[in-house]
Amino acid sequence: MSQIKRSLSLAGHRTSLALEAEFWAVLDAACEEQARSLASLIAQIDEARVTSGDEGGLASACRVWVLRHVQSRA
Repeated sequence: MSQIKRSLSLAGHRTSLALEAEFWAVLDAACEEQARSLASLIAQIDEARVTSGDEGGLASACRVWVLRHVQSRA
């Protein structure tokens, strides 16, 4: 699977995030359902990752968030 890279601002800093299209689709749908921006959702995921002391990267945290989001809807 190839990854798609998107750029966004987190805490006032520009960054890029590479995820597979399937993960982006779930994140985009969640943003639409919650009437929020992608940057705000990714910032929330990042803040939770940092607060929990998770040493994994942001892309991994996003994938885990997507998995939990999909599981919660099953």
